[in-house]
Formats: sequence, C-alpha cells, structure tokens
Amino acid sequence: MNRKLLREARLWLIAIPIALWTLIPIYHIFLFSISTKDSAFSGKLWPDHPTLRNFGTVFREEHFYLHHFWNQIWNSLWIALAVGAITLAVATCAAFAISRLKVRGGRTVMNAALFTYFIPAAFLAVPMYKAMGAYGLLNSRWSLVLAMVTLASPYAIWVLKQASDKLPWELDEAARIDGATPLQLFRLVYMPLMTPSLVAIGIYALLLAWNEYLYAFLLLSKDTEVTLAVALGNFLAADDSPWELLMTTGLIYALPPAAIYYVFKRYMQAGLTAGAVKA
Repeated sequence: MNRKLLREARLWLIAIPIALWTLIPIYHIFLFSISTKDSAFSGKLWPDHPTLRNFGTVFREEHFYLHHFWNQIWNSLWIALAVGAITLAVATCAAFAISRLKVRGGRTVMNAALFTYFIPAAFLAVPMYKAMGAYGLLNSRWSLVLAMVTLASPYAIWVLKQASDKLPWELDEAARIDGATPLQLFRLVYMPLMTPSLVAIGIYALLLAWNEYLYAFLLLSKDTEVTLAVALGNFLAADDSPWELLMTTGLIYALPPAAIYYVFKRYMQAGLTAGAVKA
C-alpha cells in the first residue's frame, strides 16, 4: 500500500509541473483576451476590469488586421477539411492495396514515401513553391491543399497499413468465397473495421493543415486567400501591435481543433494505437 502511494505521489510530482507548464501560456492568452490594451501588460493574475470587448472587435472585424477575419477562418476550415478528406482517400486506398491486395511493389512505394520524412519539411518549401508556380496554382487554396496532402500522406499510409495488417485474413477469404469483388471487400469489410484508424488519420491531416504556417505563408499572399494562421502573423508587423486582439483571435482560432479532438478523442486513441505497432 505504501509503495502504491509513493508511486502515485511521484506521478503527481511529475504531472503537476507538466500541467502548469502547459496551462500557464494558455491562461495568459485568455488573460490578454479579456483585458484592455492598457491593462494587458499590468502583470496581474486577473484584470481589474475584465471585458469581452475584444471578442466583439474580432467578430465585427473592427480592426485593420481583422477586415477579412471571417473569410480567413473560412479559408482555414476549407483547406483543413479538403486536406483531411483527400489524405484519407489516398491513404485508405493505398493501405488497402498494399496490405490486403498485396500489389507488387507496394511496400517499396510506401518505404520510399516514408523516406521523404528524412528531409525537413522546411527544406521542401522552395521546391514546392516552384512546382506550384509552374502549374499556375500560386495564390490558390488548392496549392496549399496539395502541398499538405503531400506531407501528410506518407505517415497516413503507414499508420493505416499497420492497422490493416492486424485485421484477420479469414474475413477476406470468407468474403471472396461468397463472391465479393475487391471493391466490395473494400467497402463492406475493410472500411467498417478500419473506422477508428480512419477517423484518427482524417483528424491528424485536418489538424496538420489547420496549424500550418510556413507553406500557407509561401503559397498564399492575398488577404482574401490566406489562412487565419498567416493573418495572425500580420499583427506583429506593426510597431505597436494590438496584443489583446492578437491573443483573442488566437484563442478563437484554437477552439475548433480543440473541440474536434475532444469529440473524437476515443477514436483518436484507438486508431493511433491500432496503427502504432505491427502485430
């Protein structure tokens, strides 16, 4: 009993500092968002006169840097959903072909795709920019979608392939004996059993695109086309940056992915665990 209490005490001693380290920056963002510009840097743990005026300013687009707020957050959402859907479609079909259909050269292609992760994504930004320019896709949301799908797909294929390898082969054999075609096998057997992993990978790709800054900054330049992540960087261009509005906008921007994660948390944990190790 004493050993159990001692073990729990050690875990709490580790968990509490980590929790504080994680939550304090979030608390400061919230503190800025409910403070006026004059009191934002007062150093107090709670403002004397908390206000929600900053949220109204953001929602009504009343500041110079916020004139396209709703358009930019829509760009972020559109791009994130497109990246999630396309990555999921590509990775699902590829993993099924490699794992269940055993297509020739499938593992080689997957390993070659994973090899791209040895190169930092930042080093690929300039070649990606030139490629998008050559195809006339610069300043188009599709340029960022294609770039993010390229970055997300290798890992997505690997995770889904590992999860697919753990499915019983007897199900495939039984379906083929009943006369199922590969497409029916994919739709009626593979997809339902892979649901947790598919949800996890879809959300992974969505959040990757939602939080992307470098590629969005390079490939998109129009105020009406950029994502909100890039627009937030514009706040820092001024000599007297409106920090209270920056933090308010950042807090609003962080809410959708947090909500998505907590709604699908059960699928995320089950899906990523299923593809983490090979049986």
